[in-house]
Amino acid sequence: MADNQYPIHERLPFASLLTMAAGSLDAYSYLAHGQVFAGLQTGNLILFGIHLGRLEFLNAFHYVLSILAFFIGTIIVRILQYRFADMPTPVHRQRWILIYAILFLLIGWGASYVAPSIVVIMFLSMAAAAELQEFRKLKGVSFTPLMMTGNLRKLAEASFDSIFYKKVLAYQRVKDTTLVLISFTLGALVSGLAVLWLQINAIVLPILILLSAILLLNYGYKDKF
Repeated sequence: MADNQYPIHERLPFASLLTMAAGSLDAYSYLAHGQVFAGLQTGNLILFGIHLGRLEFLNAFHYVLSILAFFIGTIIVRILQYRFADMPTPVHRQRWILIYAILFLLIGWGASYVAPSIVVIMFLSMAAAAELQEFRKLKGVSFTPLMMTGNLRKLAEASFDSIFYKKVLAYQRVKDTTLVLISFTLGALVSGLAVLWLQINAIVLPILILLSAILLLNYGYKDKF
């Protein structure tokens, strides 16, 4: 099925913006706020275990707060999903959830000037949770904009199927998944450079990317309003 036959929130350009924002946010939170990931909670669990094993309890506590904030953020978005369940198109809910995520990033940005990183990271994790909870499909199949391990597995599987079994759909998935992985890496790369120049103000990068996602979402549904 052609890309434009899917709703805009399942198309590759939108998915690429989400993954770029996710890579940018995780790189920013890790570099600018105490080596804690905003969205990659698997990484936080690993780092929590490492610090706990070294009896570095204060450092371990930072990861617990990020995990807890992500948990709470997911529940809040789930409430919003039920609240907007009867809307005529998904764009109404998706727009508000992206605005919600941007709002928490802005709060985290402001908090960076007056609060310790342990507080800031909680706002960033709640923003990351919104993205993962709401956007989970790319062209009708499961997709995660935050965790690239699953996407890397899909790339390996689709590569094998396209090369040895000549599956056309698998070949398309190779292209799509490759672009998703590149987008995530590019977001992290640019955010890493931005932190060198802008320090805590580098959070403006994932904010601008999510604003671009809202514009794309609105454009894709413009005929439905």
